[in-house]
Amino acid sequence: MGKTRTPEFIAMNPAHCCPTLQFLDGSAIWESSAVMRCLCNIFDTKGELYPSDAEKKGKIDMVIDWRNSSFYPDLFHIVYMMFGVDVDEDQAKKFCFSDTPTIADLSVAPLITLLKGRKKFWAAVPDGIKEYYERVLEAFPGMMEYVKLLDDKAVNYNASINLKILCLRLNYWASSVFLYCLTM
Repeated sequence: MGKTRTPEFIAMNPAHCCPTLQFLDGSAIWESSAVMRCLCNIFDTKGELYPSDAEKKGKIDMVIDWRNSSFYPDLFHIVYMMFGVDVDEDQAKKFCFSDTPTIADLSVAPLITLLKGRKKFWAAVPDGIKEYYERVLEAFPGMMEYVKLLDDKAVNYNASINLKILCLRLNYWASSVFLYCLTM
């Protein structure tokens, strides 16, 4: 920590942020999405992580842009204090980007249930995220039946279950929950 504030680093990257990718000629780029795209353009010759197909690449870019423009700005006030950054506690929200639950929470919170399928992962989930998860479940009591199905599946997960089938069912399940909540 603190290396991004040295005169040498600031000369290379005036935004003094990480990650920063320095090229052999001394020039550099920063911002995680730009660095990832650049590294993929250099090293991912098969297009496994960043396809050359324009439609697939556009969808990947859409998710990355959503993360940068919508998700990340609010995340700053929720978690950056762990890096020693002064944050405005008043900016932290109870739900995704809001003090009231929205469909963003319907989309995000139920997926947290999947972590219960990996006992070590679930044990490592911070209490604040578990509390958020509980707030969403309380805010949308009509989805409890569906969450319980997924929760039972995750808690009782057996390694012999095909994970791909579970993911396909989750996609269907998430759509069903959304439609069910719209009809409430």
